[in-house]
Amino acid sequence: MIVAMQDNAAEAHIQAVIERMVELGFNVHRTTGANQTILAGVGSPAHFEVAEFTVLAGVHNAYRISSPYKLAGRGFRPEGTTITFPNGVVVGGTEVTLMAGPCSVESREQILISAKIVKAAGCQFLRGGAFKPRSSPYSFQGMGLEGLKLLREVSNETGLLVITEVMEISQIELMLPYIDCFQVGARNMQNFNLLRELGHVRKPVLMKRGIAATIEEVLLSAEYILSGGNYDLMLCERGIRTFETYTRNTMDISAIPVLKKLTHLPVFGDPSHGVGIRDLVSPMALASVAAGADGLLMEMHPNPDKAMSDGAQSLYPEQLEKLVAKLRMLAPVVGRTVA
Repeated sequence: MIVAMQDNAAEAHIQAVIERMVELGFNVHRTTGANQTILAGVGSPAHFEVAEFTVLAGVHNAYRISSPYKLAGRGFRPEGTTITFPNGVVVGGTEVTLMAGPCSVESREQILISAKIVKAAGCQFLRGGAFKPRSSPYSFQGMGLEGLKLLREVSNETGLLVITEVMEISQIELMLPYIDCFQVGARNMQNFNLLRELGHVRKPVLMKRGIAATIEEVLLSAEYILSGGNYDLMLCERGIRTFETYTRNTMDISAIPVLKKLTHLPVFGDPSHGVGIRDLVSPMALASVAAGADGLLMEMHPNPDKAMSDGAQSLYPEQLEKLVAKLRMLAPVVGRTVA
């Protein structure tokens, strides 16, 4: 159930409604916007009447939630979610957030050069994998803790925020001192135990769509994180598996406006994994922003031909620079800006 309070409702009225919802057996999640407070009741109390809440002091409206995702639905935060990082970067506002870097951290020199290129291009986040899930057990699996330390080191030097992938619960505590944002990869979108734990962490999470996941499945996975109380969550379309084999995946651009309609969470596009072909990354990035994406997650390597992973889909430094220049021209057309 959703209870929308009146604009500028008194705190005493809000608390009275919360107490009544708890009495009925609801787990209450509160979100307060500039003028209005929304209360989401999660659970299945045996007997209650919505009309009971519409007459309570300070209540504007109350209604049952028909969708299975209670907290991810736009009704919980009609104005949309914005996430503010410690350095002032805001995700989900009018500015398109850019995250770029190599698929994996390979050495101090490689990640430092990458960070300087990413910073110069105008991106706010450095991406790079310390733990790498690979299809083959014989492929490079990442540098682990040493990779995390390198990410933090170059972050401190350049001022970039750090996003990297978490693969299992045991890595969460290890990663906390070194990163600014957790990334949940496509393979782990339905690792519900991991998602539950990330719901208890007070650090932003970017969750990618699974390779064969429906929109509803994406939002239900998001619900696991939100239900733990972590509302700083971003979703990412990164291509799905279809019958087409020319590209690595099929970049589902339509998922971006659909998600923007259904959820209040910021939505990103990952054109690198979306197509897996370097020369197609730029048009897919532009299409993602045109479709309403709040940000982009892209792979760029100083020397892609010698990358230890995903070299074929990693942009050359000059390609990233040219792409950001195009994004600056496109963004105003759709009411956005690029730093």
